Amino acid sequence: MKIKDYKKRIADDLLDFKLNTFGATLIVGPKGCGKTTTASQKARSIIEFQDEDLRDGYLATAKTMPSKLLIGEKPRLFDEWQDAPKIWGAIRKSVDDNSDENGLYILTGSSSNDVETAHTGTARISTLKMYPMSLYESGESSGKISLMELFDGKDFEFVESNLSIDELIFAICRGGWPKSLKNKTKESQLAIAEDIYYQTCHKDISKIDGIKRNALWAEKILKSYARNICTTAETKTIYGDATSTTGISKPTFLDYVHALEKLYIIEDIPAWCPAIRSREAIRASAKRNLIDPSLAVAALGVKPEFFNTDFKTLGFLFESLCVRDLKIYSNKMNGTMSYYRDRYGLEADSVLHLKDGRYALLEFKLGQNEIDRGAADLLEIERLIKEYNKNEKQVPLRLPDLKIIITGTRYGMKRDDGVYVIPLACLKD
Repeated sequence: MKIKDYKKRIADDLLDFKLNTFGATLIVGPKGCGKTTTASQKARSIIEFQDEDLRDGYLATAKTMPSKLLIGEKPRLFDEWQDAPKIWGAIRKSVDDNSDENGLYILTGSSSNDVETAHTGTARISTLKMYPMSLYESGESSGKISLMELFDGKDFEFVESNLSIDELIFAICRGGWPKSLKNKTKESQLAIAEDIYYQTCHKDISKIDGIKRNALWAEKILKSYARNICTTAETKTIYGDATSTTGISKPTFLDYVHALEKLYIIEDIPAWCPAIRSREAIRASAKRNLIDPSLAVAALGVKPEFFNTDFKTLGFLFESLCVRDLKIYSNKMNGTMSYYRDRYGLEADSVLHLKDGRYALLEFKLGQNEIDRGAADLLEIERLIKEYNKNEKQVPLRLPDLKIIITGTRYGMKRDDGVYVIPLACLKD
């Protein structure tokens, strides 16, 4: 079912693969990231459980004979499927009964509900995670440099970005929410992330499992995350900051954080701990992050103009933006993100791992001044790995396939030391 003015998503190809490989596909991700719209592009028939004209009939059928709702052209989409949880079992059985067919069903739904099902969907219902839109999907990255082509050995010498620093700041504050791109004024575009933040704290965090939670407490926790975004702030630091005026207990705090993780709002970055340093030297705590930097901006209650005088905070938000886009661009290769930091000050802001074992060491630098320092850190990590590999008694570690500094600057190039400098607004998958 083609949708007018649909912006092509990287997830489109991923969904095609899932539909060609599995009987059914469940699309998950934060509210507002475009799950239903993307699924509707592939579906030939749709059951919308939120359609109030038909809802009562759908729910009654789903409760007594859910298999009846499976009748229709395939792929058949069930939007907000969690409102009728018996659909899961019916789809699972249908996939078993039609084991020679794939791409029969698509399930989407708000992540604000946590549904217990009688059976898992292993090997029957595959999961596809969607994110908000990357800069390339929103049309703000030229896509002159392909991340996957870099991994495959395609080189480049020079590239130029057309995205100004003010436009980059606005993209961070607006976020990658598809609805925001359809709004005409900048204020209405910014309002989407603000509304998602409000709805998360005031409605979704209680709806996810039916447990009433305090909206103001949720706001304080997200605000603390926003103040510590892309840092290795310990849990006790976040807890102390978020509860300084509330008296929230530690178990309650952890319950709220877990709920926000299930809503795909909080998405921390784990540490990469190779054996190139002693275990005591490696920082192993998670790096704090949200699914989209615009939610941190909304939690802080600021506008783009605020960052004209606060480039330090902007640098952390830029890092969060880079992590979001790299996860999207590497999704076809099941890309995962970690970071490296030791107590001697050596770090890589991120390490991007692909499913075939290849990986890239990355630094994120908003401006030009820190590029040389970032390159030196990446080269030193590579040197330490080489030194480690000289010990024949140890299993050698793979050397990094790429060393990249992603910037908010205008120009990109391959340095003489082999480190790539690439503006984020030139990248694509």
